[in-house]
Amino acid sequence: MQNDKSKELLEFIKDNPSLSSKEIHLGLESELGYATVKRILKKLISDKLILAQGKGRGTKYIISPSFELFYPINVEGYFENEIDEREIKNSFNFSLITDVLSNEKLFTEDEFNRLKNLQATYKENTSKLTDSEFKKEQERLAIDLSWKSSQIEGNTYSLLETERLLKEKETAEGKTKDDAIMLLNHKEALDFIIENPNYLNLLNISGIEDIHSILIKDLGVDRNIRKRRIGISGTNYKPLDNEYQIKEALNNMCELVNNHESVFEKALLLLVLISYIQPFGDGNKRTARIVSNAVLLSNEYCPISFRTINSVEYKKAMLLFYEQNNITAFKKIFMDQFEFAVKTYF
Repeated sequence: MQNDKSKELLEFIKDNPSLSSKEIHLGLESELGYATVKRILKKLISDKLILAQGKGRGTKYIISPSFELFYPINVEGYFENEIDEREIKNSFNFSLITDVLSNEKLFTEDEFNRLKNLQATYKENTSKLTDSEFKKEQERLAIDLSWKSSQIEGNTYSLLETERLLKEKETAEGKTKDDAIMLLNHKEALDFIIENPNYLNLLNISGIEDIHSILIKDLGVDRNIRKRRIGISGTNYKPLDNEYQIKEALNNMCELVNNHESVFEKALLLLVLISYIQPFGDGNKRTARIVSNAVLLSNEYCPISFRTINSVEYKKAMLLFYEQNNITAFKKIFMDQFEFAVKTYF
């Protein structure tokens, strides 16, 4: 997305739909040249922010139905406003799954090619590893993922303490028992999806519940779909509070993911939608990260550890999806972390 010129054009089209490129050029208050306007319009179409209707001189431009999904939001600027000052979608948006996401490709051609090339590098690199070398790298990534996924949820173990715990079952001084259990559960869930790579090939609610059950074992968290209302700290977004609607949303999500051909899109959708639906009383984001990785692993794609993501940055990107149904910040995290995993572990 180009700087302020693109945003100016986008806002103008939003307020003045169905104009031609000439009419847009004449209507803008800036001194943009017509050739520049045409170039920006082409880029906005590529970024899935506007649609062109008609052909030739009769072409008109309107905001895309996926505008809210892909509009580039300044994350830091967005969170300068406190919770009660932000204008948000404060309730669950059913049409996001059934209408918007079911008709959209999440990655531009350039983004998809970047991911595809990284996957090719992963396949080439792993083809040169022995079985024992490959398992060693998987183990290293599993430790990093267990640590970072737990840290995002407030776990206080360091990476070195996590490694000692998972390899030698040595707990760290001054840490709670629950912190250790959370990490051990992560490792158990990862071991399970590595040993059963086809377990979530056809995604369903019971499979997601099974992963959640491993992650929350001995942590005093209720298993299976919640039957009560929950709140999310840091936002006024209110997830569904009806068990039957939650199951409906999960079924819609499973159908959406199962119908997608792109493994990258499947993995990204699971990361954001399980968290958005919040089907469980606790452990939703942990479940999302493991289930997303299960899809990557089952298709022999590089798994993601999220090791270098800042926990606050991760939460802000997730809140943007909750409050605005905007996926751009989280998509960047996914792509950057996939690249990091390919270049770091294999």
